[in-house]
Amino acid sequence: MAEAYKVSDLRAKSADELNALLIELKREQINQRFSAATGQTENTSRVKMVRRAVARIKTLLHQSKNSTGAQTSAHKS
Repeated sequence: MAEAYKVSDLRAKSADELNALLIELKREQINQRFSAATGQTENTSRVKMVRRAVARIKTLLHQSKNSTGAQTSAHKS
């Protein structure tokens, strides 16, 4: 499920889409963790890909939240 998510592709998505994708990736991350703990995982690099995709999405959500907050406060002054 966690393909190599490019930042440019993620920036094109809305905040709701990013949140939905984040939830999906976190579920996959939990499943990957359990698979690794029980020795059933076949693709160990997938754990790293999922972890980085989650970090990218969280970063973009945080950046968009900060940029919209800065714009609204600039309009108020």
